[in-house]
Amino acid sequence: MDSASFVRLFSLAAIWGGSFLFMRIGAPVLGAAWLVEWRVGLAALFLALVGWHLRKRLQAAAHWRHYLVLGLFNSALPFLLFSYAAQTLSASLLSILNATAPIWGAVIVALWTRSPLAAKTLTGLLLGIVGVALLVGFDSVAWRPGAPLAICAALGAAFCYGIASTYARTARTVDAFSNAHGSMWAATLLLLPVVPFFPMSGTPDGSVIASVVALGILCSGIAYLLYFRLIQDLGAPSALTVTFLIPMFGVFWGHLFLDEVVGWYTLAGSLVVIVGTALVTGFSPRQLFLSKVGQHA
Repeated sequence: MDSASFVRLFSLAAIWGGSFLFMRIGAPVLGAAWLVEWRVGLAALFLALVGWHLRKRLQAAAHWRHYLVLGLFNSALPFLLFSYAAQTLSASLLSILNATAPIWGAVIVALWTRSPLAAKTLTGLLLGIVGVALLVGFDSVAWRPGAPLAICAALGAAFCYGIASTYARTARTVDAFSNAHGSMWAATLLLLPVVPFFPMSGTPDGSVIASVVALGILCSGIAYLLYFRLIQDLGAPSALTVTFLIPMFGVFWGHLFLDEVVGWYTLAGSLVVIVGTALVTGFSPRQLFLSKVGQHA
């Protein structure tokens, strides 16, 4: 991995880790529905401008069903569930629960293909459950009113990412940028009929507006461009390592800007979840390093 890719990887982890901070600021004021509608709408407009600059056509007539599925399970539903959970849970806890997405993906693939889970995958799944139990059992945030439902919502969001990744493996081939662009427009349209039924919880101030803009432009639009550049340069398995870095930044930003408590259970729970995710995905830092050395030999 060259220095430019290394910087992109850590930048992406920092940005996506920051998304939970911005949701934690915006969701209690705007409510989940309005926050997500603004997020995906701004991202769609930003990517439309990038697409116009790159002269990349969306081809919505040919791929609209594909964009709707991705928009639902990769953006609209998980963003909505995470934003709902952000009204109660800390940014730290949200970022760690997000790291369970590959674990859910492995379970969905096993159920879809009716194949038994390998021992390594099953161990990773059990470790993920143990990690979540550590967080829920010892973090005082998890004992707030409404926290159990919020935790289920956050895990449901990670489950949606598992569905999206499973679908993407079997779906027709569409280039990565078009997937991002089309899915954001699809998510915007899917959420539009829902928004009027969920009024804002308060009046947004400057910090809330800034958080919405950051979620739309930075955490969705620019982040997707960084992610797809990493896939192009390093391949999907190497780009997946961002999953293991997001909790580190989520915890850091939450502690730095929201004074969230980082207890032993936060560190232990996140470590156990990350190890479980690594087992499920088959990620090995040593193998990744050796493969890159082989490529440059």
